Amino acid sequence: MRSTALRLTTAATLFVAGGLSAVHAQTAQPINVVTTAVPFLRISPDARAGGMGDLGVATSPDASSSYYNLGKVPFNESNAGINLTYTPWLKKLVNDVYLASASGYYKMNENEAISASLRYFSLGQIQFTDQYGNLEGTGQPREFGIDVGYSRKLSPTTGIGVGLKYIYSNLASGATSAAGTYKAGSTVAGDIGFYHNGQNTVGQGWSFGAALTNLGGKIAYTNNAQAKDFLPANLGIGATYTAVMDESNKIMFGIDLNKLLVPTPPRFQDNPNGDSAIDAQNNAAAANYRSKSVVGSWFSSFGDAPGGFSEEMKEFQVSAGAEYWYQNQFALRGGYFFEDKTKGNRRYFTAGVGIKYNVFGLNFSYLIPTGSGNNQNPLANTLRFSLVFDLSGNNGGTTTTTTGQ
Repeated sequence: MRSTALRLTTAATLFVAGGLSAVHAQTAQPINVVTTAVPFLRISPDARAGGMGDLGVATSPDASSSYYNLGKVPFNESNAGINLTYTPWLKKLVNDVYLASASGYYKMNENEAISASLRYFSLGQIQFTDQYGNLEGTGQPREFGIDVGYSRKLSPTTGIGVGLKYIYSNLASGATSAAGTYKAGSTVAGDIGFYHNGQNTVGQGWSFGAALTNLGGKIAYTNNAQAKDFLPANLGIGATYTAVMDESNKIMFGIDLNKLLVPTPPRFQDNPNGDSAIDAQNNAAAANYRSKSVVGSWFSSFGDAPGGFSEEMKEFQVSAGAEYWYQNQFALRGGYFFEDKTKGNRRYFTAGVGIKYNVFGLNFSYLIPTGSGNNQNPLANTLRFSLVFDLSGNNGGTTTTTTGQ
């Protein structure tokens, strides 16, 4: 029997990996999606990055840098900034699921900065049932993560950052089954980021970044120590190039590669006839998967896919995007996100715009619909918008926080 909490975790994962059901009918290749608990931590919480295919590891620093790479934070030109974002998630399927986020930073001096962020994910109203399908009331599952970070420049062009986050997930608190009474899960995790800015004095050149995020212990929804789930620990690496055409025009191109540092699930054998030997093998494989250590899984995740090296390569997600600025006041953005069809099949184009006026900035992004009918990505028509505030006191000044320089 699958627990209520696990059903909700799986459903939330499919929210993030939208389009999985359509894949099953389209390909004979084995589908083996790497799933985790608290998948809301994988949703891009910023409209600027959302307009560039979720590009963020090596883009220019802004008030949302702590989500993607803490190493960027001390390179903000403003002394302080705040970013507020709202994402009505899966709008085509439901009307009460959303992600709200807030982030900000403060530079203590030219070389040091602190940052903090909050992500709150509401899964709307859920009807609970027992293992027989009997109704057991409704609930409002919700999750949130709170981050704090410290960042420092190692040189005028290189920076690092470390962070700590608290994660809370209340999916089915109070519901009961043969497995026991479900509770809210919580745990802590850490982030590490590195950033190198190779641009010249006019802002032209390459930038590089790398980030390890969500490195923490497993999370549990019952007192069963064998039923804990992995966090979405992730390795991200990225590069961008900015070309300055003249005083009024510049454009940036970039690419990110992301890989979950989570064990690949085993391929379970089909057992339509209820063969006890096959059941035993499947149960043993599941037990072995859940018993893997957290730290060990970070390293083994690069070589544990049942399909070998070719399957491991399919677990990399690609974000590619571009950003054009005119007079540091108006921005146009575009991007593409790619995930292999056997690992979730998230593939979508994005577009976005940004406007800056004095200390105030506004960003919008839109996930462009792809496919049609059952093949259309359920994340299509998702709109994000962000409010960005420059708190440096430079009234009317141009800053990287809101212009994306």
